[in-house]
Amino acid sequence: MPSLPTAPSNSIDDVVDTSLPQRLSFLQSRKCRTQSIDETLVTQAPSQAETNILTKSAPFHKFVLTGGPCGGKTTALARLSSYLRERGFEVITVPEAFTILASNGFEMSYFSVDGMPFCVQNTIMDVQMALEDSFERVLRAKGKPGVLLCDRGLCDGSAYMSADEWDQFLTKRGTTLADIREGRYNAVFHLVTAAEGAEEFYTLENNDVRTETPEQARALDVKTRGAWVGHPKLIVIDNQTDFEGKLNKLVSIASELVGLPSTSKQVTEKYLLKEIPNVQEFPNDIQYHLFQVEKVYLYDTETSTTALTDFAEEYSFIRKRTHLSRDGRALGTTYGLTTVHITHSGKQIEVKRIITQREYYAAYKTRDMNRHVVKQKRISFIWNMQSFNVHIYMEPVHVENLCIVHVQQQQIMSNSGENEANNSNQDDFSPAIATIEMPSFLKVDRKLLSGKQDDKLYSAFSISLRHDS
Repeated sequence: MPSLPTAPSNSIDDVVDTSLPQRLSFLQSRKCRTQSIDETLVTQAPSQAETNILTKSAPFHKFVLTGGPCGGKTTALARLSSYLRERGFEVITVPEAFTILASNGFEMSYFSVDGMPFCVQNTIMDVQMALEDSFERVLRAKGKPGVLLCDRGLCDGSAYMSADEWDQFLTKRGTTLADIREGRYNAVFHLVTAAEGAEEFYTLENNDVRTETPEQARALDVKTRGAWVGHPKLIVIDNQTDFEGKLNKLVSIASELVGLPSTSKQVTEKYLLKEIPNVQEFPNDIQYHLFQVEKVYLYDTETSTTALTDFAEEYSFIRKRTHLSRDGRALGTTYGLTTVHITHSGKQIEVKRIITQREYYAAYKTRDMNRHVVKQKRISFIWNMQSFNVHIYMEPVHVENLCIVHVQQQQIMSNSGENEANNSNQDDFSPAIATIEMPSFLKVDRKLLSGKQDDKLYSAFSISLRHDS
């Protein structure tokens, strides 16, 4: 079987970091907040707003709402923004750039000019980036927990171009897919068009810009979904429920991501595979992306020496994620920081944030030397409206070629959990809504159980532990 491509070697030990005036401390508290680096020489005391922007002290989340025509984005944006504001978050919504263009004089006849599609896509991306960056600056300046809700994101443009045209477009702009996808947004919610599963509700009447037939809407929905494949937090919300259920699912998942109580939760079901999948045997309609991931666990002096009271266990890790071409070329790299809190009842809470390359290299110097650096190849794709991520271990060597597929699934709190939430256990969830149907091109050995035995053998946290230390 042809082997998956590997990114060019770029060992952290080969990097000489001479530009940092001081080492970044990622673990100054159990919350593990990062400190941003101010590269500007400040000659006078900054205002409160400037201080808030520079320090990035308040929690901030950036979500994309996307999907095919008549998927419910407009209503969903209004519902989610109101819900979050009522619970103390500052919320700003970013309008869709193409709608701004189309509602201010732009006509489809413009496309008759040679080269106009590239010009329009450049304009849309410029406007979208300017709006997002400006609105983010205003939210951060407030200094309170904030959520930026984007009506579509930068990757949506690829649905209107061929793969080669999109690659050329990004190259001319001097950016990468990784930069404008996982390097920019914390989560992506894809609301499936009503033309797929709720055809009787598909309409063109509530959007003057919309012109697609149901058939065209379904095709565009597939392309838009494919535009975001590879984002580690891509959530597809289909039409298996009524529209109110669709909105409730969005609000519930978003609530969990920002740390609010939720009546449902996104869980990851894990399956041990018998062999490494051969991507050449994937069906032609499966769009997949390849990645190389480096996961580094950090040493926290405070949590290592102080008894934990709020949580039974805490740990943090940084992640370097490189998007690969089919022939193994590195297409772009993003970096993240994750802090994991495990409650005394066993519930696991993850807090993620996007960090810079410089912050990653500085944090690497505080890595836990009692643990291996975990390296994996990954294959990401969507099948049957669900996100699949195949993890193929490269290092440490004792688990080389271990292959585990992660599948996102949603669980709903049971009635007993709702009734007892105020009294005892808030983690009482019923089984997942739907049984996961595994694709035939993945050779499954068995489902991994969420217990100590399987965790000890197959969780990355356990695998990273050095047995010679």
